Amino acid sequence: MLTGLLQLAFNAADMIIVGQYAGSSAVGQVGATGSLIQLLVNLFIGFSVGVSVGVSKEYGAKNDTNISKYIHTAVAVAVVAGVLCAVIGFFASKHLLLLMGTPESHIGGSTLYMRIYFLAMPATVIYNFGAAALRALGDSKTPLIILTSAGVINVIFNIIFVCLFGMDVDGVASATVISQYVAMVWILIHLSRSEGPQKLCLKKIRFDKKCTASIIAIGLPAGISGTLFSLSNVIAQSSVNYFGGTVVDGNAAAASIEGFIYTASNSFHQAAITFIGQNRGAGKYKRILKVLGVCLTYAVSLEIVMCALMYIFRYGLLEVYLKGASDAIELGALRITIMCACHFLCGIMDVINGALRGLGSSLVPTVISITTVCGFRVLWLSTVFERYKYPQTIYAVYPISWAMSAIALGVLFVIVYRSQVKKLGISAKNHGEATDIEG
Repeated sequence: MLTGLLQLAFNAADMIIVGQYAGSSAVGQVGATGSLIQLLVNLFIGFSVGVSVGVSKEYGAKNDTNISKYIHTAVAVAVVAGVLCAVIGFFASKHLLLLMGTPESHIGGSTLYMRIYFLAMPATVIYNFGAAALRALGDSKTPLIILTSAGVINVIFNIIFVCLFGMDVDGVASATVISQYVAMVWILIHLSRSEGPQKLCLKKIRFDKKCTASIIAIGLPAGISGTLFSLSNVIAQSSVNYFGGTVVDGNAAAASIEGFIYTASNSFHQAAITFIGQNRGAGKYKRILKVLGVCLTYAVSLEIVMCALMYIFRYGLLEVYLKGASDAIELGALRITIMCACHFLCGIMDVINGALRGLGSSLVPTVISITTVCGFRVLWLSTVFERYKYPQTIYAVYPISWAMSAIALGVLFVIVYRSQVKKLGISAKNHGEATDIEG
């Protein structure tokens, strides 16, 4: 959680610094790219879920040889995925921004920001794959330390480029690129100097057939799901763009603030993947239910507390981003009010989704996400929003789609869990005691 929050804090520093020194329009230029960047990145980052599930399962089964194979395969997959993402993002940025209906006043700065940002994609993907492997092995401290250091570097270069050199969105994007490559180098060095199955040897980096197939089988549906989530957000951003620059600026600042709630809650999604994957590998199915219960309790409790605080201090927080832009601040406060009232539903949805992936089920949850979230949002925006063109209409689609997805995923979890217990021949009474059955 701390790693995610720090990463988001350093990303928010980009918007805060340009907002303070370059104006609210610069905040909108950076913020308008968020959903589009995630659209292109999520497909490739999604493969890190496959790494996490594979490594955690082998860790639970105490199979060091396969852990090593997963680590080296993950680096090979990350290099290819990162380069592909960088090339696509760099050349497609302006065309996609135009398709989204980005305001003309923002298009130049947003395009420049995206093109520079995507130069960091190889580093970003490699870091995420390495961090996913370490977390699957129970090491969440190393990614935290690395990201903290890289984030400090990001802020330092933000200040140098924007405040001292007078740069704009190009300055904050360049700072991000530098910090991401620092994080990549550091995590590769850490893995290379490690002892045990996670030790990285450059000569061993290759595509192991079984590990690659496993990473793709879990990671591709997860990546597609994330991409389609982002696609629905891109369509929502396009609807926001309809109202012009002031609404875009307020929406961007509010979305950045809300990101802290989502990131904190999403840490329990990651925990569910790791611990359910480990217990599945060890055949400890009764513990899987305990993991799910703990993750849901913490995620929902955290969402409620953070949403309450964010609602109370919404105007002060928005002022940090949008100094003196009263109209944009009011519009941002509107979004925060609506989202904070129901954001706990997103936490429930994410944790159950992570639990299913920890059980090795990735394709069906993706189909559910496509239907209940992506498909519904597109339908809503193309019908309801077309009739009632207000910002509130856009924001209302999020909690409704979260609730639909949470219910469907909950039903699916019950089905998958019971199916696996039955398949392994573990009775309901002692399915938590079977230690000799590999998931």
